[in-house]
Amino acid sequence: MIELLRALYRHQAWADQALLDAVQDHPESLSDQELMKVLHHVLTVQGFFLSCFTGQEFDRAKAAQPPENFEALVRLFRETHEKEQAFIDGLTPDVLVRQFALPFLGTSPTVAEGMTQVVMHSQNHRGQCLT
Repeated sequence: MIELLRALYRHQAWADQALLDAVQDHPESLSDQELMKVLHHVLTVQGFFLSCFTGQEFDRAKAAQPPENFEALVRLFRETHEKEQAFIDGLTPDVLVRQFALPFLGTSPTVAEGMTQVVMHSQNHRGQCLT
């Protein structure tokens, strides 16, 4: 399971970067506010779940603020991917079965379930952005 999650998160980082590169390569897309909103949402969800997995504080107010420009968004994605990779590098079977609370959903998934949800959520929104 750990190797599968590592592969999924490597793919997620690659796919996110490929999408960001495509946006950069098409300057007209930089003015698409809906696209920027969805990209920011993906970034926020990835950061939120990572904080759940690691037990670190998540600053919702700060995360809710859109980045000041596209370059800042790209930087935040890169930083989030690096943090995710560091977490994944330390994964152990006992971490995967640990549960965390998602009160707004009324559930307490395991870390493995949450990690799977993150990559599926991100994939869905990348597809949305491509349309």
